[in-house]
Amino acid sequence: MDTQALINNPLFYPLVVWTLVWKGIALWRAARRGDKNWFIALLIVNLAGILEILYIYIWSKRSKKEVAKEKLINN
Repeated sequence: MDTQALINNPLFYPLVVWTLVWKGIALWRAARRGDKNWFIALLIVNLAGILEILYIYIWSKRSKKEVAKEKLINN
């Protein structure tokens, strides 16, 4: 498939927007958590948002220790 045919595909632009939204959220979360390896992987690998969604909902969950530590700091 040539580039012009790909760009003219009606699913191209929604897929680009979908990917950019999830990538932005995942990169922001990885940066806030200090996950350098995840940040680099998310920046380089492009799987139409699949890796980003998995990172957000599975691997970036805060542990109970992190939540308790944050509560102590804020009080």
